[in-house]
Amino acid sequence: MNREPESLIGESEAFLDLLERLSQVAPLSKPVLVIGERGTGKELIAARLHYLSERWDRPFVKLNCTAINEELLESEMFGHVSGAYTGASKSRAGRFESADGGTLFLDELASMSLRLQEKLLRVVEYGQFERVGSNETREVDVRIVGAANADLPALAAEGRFREDLLDRLSFDVLTLPPLRFRQEDILPLAEHFAKGMVKQLRQEFFAGFTGGAAATLMNYDWPGNIRELKNVVERAVYRAPSGKPVSRIEFDPFASPYRPQQRMPDSRAEGLASAPATASQDAPIRYPYDFTETVAEFEAERLRLALDAHQHHQGRTADALGLSYDKLRGLLRKHQIGR
Repeated sequence: MNREPESLIGESEAFLDLLERLSQVAPLSKPVLVIGERGTGKELIAARLHYLSERWDRPFVKLNCTAINEELLESEMFGHVSGAYTGASKSRAGRFESADGGTLFLDELASMSLRLQEKLLRVVEYGQFERVGSNETREVDVRIVGAANADLPALAAEGRFREDLLDRLSFDVLTLPPLRFRQEDILPLAEHFAKGMVKQLRQEFFAGFTGGAAATLMNYDWPGNIRELKNVVERAVYRAPSGKPVSRIEFDPFASPYRPQQRMPDSRAEGLASAPATASQDAPIRYPYDFTETVAEFEAERLRLALDAHQHHQGRTADALGLSYDKLRGLLRKHQIGR
């Protein structure tokens, strides 16, 4: 029996509307398309469709269509017989046969070639296919859930995706809202991921986020959506002192004064000279938030970065920041920043 998928967490109107649509279509053995940006949780939605259907106790099989080349993708989908191609020393069943009676989740569907789309169309219409290198027709009962982060109707209009296949797969289309449209869900999701990381670290409890850290999470645009939020929160929790509230949120794990710089033409370098220093500067501000605490955390972060850039030499750091040595020492004591 398959393992239950992760919980779907959210209370925003957009998310609750999606769950209602999902609950309506899940019991039907009809194909469904799940559309959304990267990191929005398309695989979790596909799994929920399966476990809320009458096929819940049958296989839930997954296949990423971009992970392998076209020849191997065809073999992965439909299987092959011995000698079908170089290296095929014995016959092997494909994902369709493995998913018989259950659900097959085809991720990154838009990357599939037109030739394979034609073979997929036949399975969708008639439940029939042949293994690679064989003329024997096989039949399966599989519900297909496809996922894409592309505009499939636009691709079909350009001739890059079969319109007849799109018609057959789109009995219903679940479009996942990006995290920036789910503001009410950011902190509940962050708490969920933080508690999971605390458990991995074998710590006793999660002490929460400071007001400034929570505001930072809320004000960020989250281009990587839930996957990015999970990484950012887990990194912040493991770096925070055990038993203390998380106060520092770092979006870019590569950020460092010692990061190697990619050389580029002068015109591009000039354009980047005035770029924002942090990922969140251009994000819209969400009120209310603790102004004093946010300013203090920003000040402390800048002090740490300046110290790192000058190998923790306080004299050079003070000069670089335009501060007296005594003023810098006072700020370091204020924020409890040591070597």
